[in-house]
Amino acid sequence: MRLIHWFRSDLRITDNTSLLAACSAAKRGVVAVYVVSPEEWASHDMAPIQVDYRLRALAVVAEDLKELNIPLRVLVVKKQAQIPDMLVKLAAEVEADGICFNREYEIDEARRDQRVMDAFTRVGLRATGYVDQTALPPELPRTGSGTYFTVFTPFKKAWLKAMDAGHPICVGGRPKKQEKISGLVSDEVPSDVNGFSQHIDEATRLKLWPAGEHVAQQWLKEFVSKRGKAYKDQRDIPSVAGTSKLSPALAIGTISPRQCILAAMEANAGKADGGEPGLSHWISEVIWREFYVHVTVGFPRVCMNRAFKRATDRIEWNYDEKQFEAWKQGMTGYPIVDAAMRQLNSTGWMHNRLRMVAAMFLTKDLFIDWRWGEKYFMQNLIDGFLASNNGGWQWSASTGTDAAPYFRIFNPISQSEKFDPQGAFIRHYVPELKSLSSDEIHDPEPLTRSRCCYPMPIVDHSKARDRVFAAFKAADPSTPEPSHLS
Repeated sequence: MRLIHWFRSDLRITDNTSLLAACSAAKRGVVAVYVVSPEEWASHDMAPIQVDYRLRALAVVAEDLKELNIPLRVLVVKKQAQIPDMLVKLAAEVEADGICFNREYEIDEARRDQRVMDAFTRVGLRATGYVDQTALPPELPRTGSGTYFTVFTPFKKAWLKAMDAGHPICVGGRPKKQEKISGLVSDEVPSDVNGFSQHIDEATRLKLWPAGEHVAQQWLKEFVSKRGKAYKDQRDIPSVAGTSKLSPALAIGTISPRQCILAAMEANAGKADGGEPGLSHWISEVIWREFYVHVTVGFPRVCMNRAFKRATDRIEWNYDEKQFEAWKQGMTGYPIVDAAMRQLNSTGWMHNRLRMVAAMFLTKDLFIDWRWGEKYFMQNLIDGFLASNNGGWQWSASTGTDAAPYFRIFNPISQSEKFDPQGAFIRHYVPELKSLSSDEIHDPEPLTRSRCCYPMPIVDHSKARDRVFAAFKAADPSTPEPSHLS
């Protein structure tokens, strides 16, 4: 038997469920394939920096595959609809008996994979999808009545119970070396793709985001051993390297959630819950990712620009292009928001606390449709991952599952004073304010703003909340009155 392994967002050799299965079952060798699909990527708002990151990771995969005698074919398709026929054609060309891949759960991707399976079945070939993007099958945790969860805390409890009751987190090894397939050579991995021009220079990309599973493993090891125990205390401080920054690696699969969870558990006396607060809290954040994938499977409308809370689809959002542009460029007049957006624009990444601050500012203070912000983040984040990005935006906008209550509105000045008290992060990304004291940098006086060539606030935070309350009430008259403000 000869099998094809189809790489997608699983760009690693070790602990790759589908690749391991293919290498174990094949007796006549394995052929790897990667499909470059610019139209599909653009339609899903994949950021140019993530395209670059994926291609660099694929180049690492190609080198590792050579050691295993596995040739890598790189196919380019103009339209997603061409993928099934192109893969069937490849199977005939390399005399393969079937194809293996790791499942993806967004609705378009799931439908694409089903079309591939149907195409292979029609010609008498096998096609098998495996669970790999999540540590546990996303359909597995269910409520007592068998439905999908809509709140994180009971989901986490069920997830941990499922793990303990027969689905332990086990990390797969490295595939065995295959019999060399004569006559098949690997394709060259492209260094770029038309339509995804980079606005962040190459030196910055290479310095900030080295690609491949070997780097990802090194980052995981360093985080768990050196910073993991302090994670709970430092994770909200953007000026400190308190997070793992493994979200890009998870997004494209150069590391698996299993590897992350198991490494943290090993450093936490084998515990996924309890033990060292920092490590258990970080594991909980990985489980949040599992939760959001669970939601996309159970409630696929969130993949289709729909709010999880149906009533909030009736909200009449503000569509002010000028305010949206100010938010995108980091020129809102709120230093912490502007620093966050400038970090995103200059590095392709944003600190998680600031993602909440920036998202809530857009959706509550400016009252701009969360879908605009979700799209902009996906178009610029190196770690863009639909389930997490959509979940985070709908949480901030109070339209999603387990979301912040509609009357919870972050005060951007208070958030700045709490999480960047000395203004170190603001000074780095908003250099026109670097000479200001720690007291004034969070909300400079008008004359100071003028002197520093920094804009006045584009919205009055104290007045913006009234619009939020009225709009949510208008969309759903049953909305309760806020009992308190946050």
